[in-house]
Amino acid sequence: MIALEPNLKNRPEWINVRVRRQDGPGLEPYWELHKIQYEPELNVISVLQRIAAQATNSDGRKVAPVVWDCGCLEEVCGSCTMVINGQVRQSCSALVDKLLQDNPDELVLEPMNKFPVVRDLMVDRQRLFRALTRVKAWVPVDSYYDMGSGERILRDTQEQNYPLSQCMSCGCCLDACPQYTKVELTKKSDETDEEFEARKLAEFDKDFVGPHAISQAMLFNNHPTGKSLAGERLEALMGPGGIAACGNAQNCVAVCPKEIPLTTSIARAGRATTVQAIKKWFEK
Repeated sequence: MIALEPNLKNRPEWINVRVRRQDGPGLEPYWELHKIQYEPELNVISVLQRIAAQATNSDGRKVAPVVWDCGCLEEVCGSCTMVINGQVRQSCSALVDKLLQDNPDELVLEPMNKFPVVRDLMVDRQRLFRALTRVKAWVPVDSYYDMGSGERILRDTQEQNYPLSQCMSCGCCLDACPQYTKVELTKKSDETDEEFEARKLAEFDKDFVGPHAISQAMLFNNHPTGKSLAGERLEALMGPGGIAACGNAQNCVAVCPKEIPLTTSIARAGRATTVQAIKKWFEK
């Protein structure tokens, strides 16, 4: 008889999965326990797929499949972020074998805390993308005409920019940030869809823009073409909810799945906005 390796002997037969569910926006959340058979090399997305396939909870009662968001399954799209065993992370790269080493009793799945819940583990990340609009996180192009070769980028600049370009707007940094607080509005009975959307965006624009947007502003301000909007980006970071709202907790860089140097970007943004303010003062 062949003896099993130690890590194989300790593998459980079943995995308990506790999911924080919510049937719709603004409704009361509740906990639901599921049990699936253990398989090696599962990730959390695989666990949710097996829960959906069996369509029953741990008591054998039929339940609606758990709703979650995902796309690439390769830690590229950023859409499958959730809170797993108390830590915000990407569920596609959260490996069950590793999670069970940390907590052998169960997996605990919750939606992100800083965004309104659409249903179960799916959240509305509109505010995240609105922040990118606030700082004009793009390279401006006037036309599709061939304008010749662009400005050459120094190797040092490329090496500085590349880590920032890996941001996938997953929201991990925002969920971990103590300055980024939840904004969840309800449509009024006498309010049109257009009025509600305008009120919601106005509320988003008053609150902290977030480390992801600050970092993207620094990325595009360091781009040969993108820097044409550098002043506008800095003005946005100097406004309400901008760089001054950052408390430098450094939680963002600790949870970023791409290990983006977000605090370095925040420091650069602080210096750049100070220089911008001094320039404006002398221009008066």
